Amino acid sequence: MGSVFNTQCHVVGMSTRKFCLAILSSGDATGYEIRKTAQEGHFSHFIEASYGSIYPSLAKMEQEGLVTWREETSSGKPSRKIYSITQAGRDAFVQELTETPVEDLFRSPFLLLALYSRWVGGEFISREIDRRIEHLELKIGGMKHEVELCEDPASAWTLGYGITTLSASLDYLKMNRSKLERIASERVSHAQAAE
Repeated sequence: MGSVFNTQCHVVGMSTRKFCLAILSSGDATGYEIRKTAQEGHFSHFIEASYGSIYPSLAKMEQEGLVTWREETSSGKPSRKIYSITQAGRDAFVQELTETPVEDLFRSPFLLLALYSRWVGGEFISREIDRRIEHLELKIGGMKHEVELCEDPASAWTLGYGITTLSASLDYLKMNRSKLERIASERVSHAQAAE
């Protein structure tokens, strides 16, 4: 496989199609490798993609002439489909990149917990705040490490943007945790909340 999973860094938008085209623009890949890239490493910051969305997207792009595939066999192993981007796929990828991006999506199960913190109590919220702080610190540390390894200035800038965003969340949480803990300590029952 190409260097897409090594030191090259690229940026993608939010659609599975655009994500697959971005991965394949850096080198050939199997559907499994594309999915793994969505879960781990620098592409995980841009999209959540499941096998249920990747394989249909690849099949549709093959029908449209944006990707091709070849079968690769190894002794003692099942055959693998290796996908490659076509020139039409590269053109489509550039076209999609030049479209105005959709608004960033931000979903946070932690914020839902914070919203209903009175239902779970202060002790539970304190533990979850500690977990969230640890999670953010690990994520920021991982992204800083990626910046150190990244040779592409655009990717380094993008990672810096992500680091700054997560750092602001971390700072807010550290500075305001006592407020949320106070709110959560005013515990209410589900029945009281419904009244």
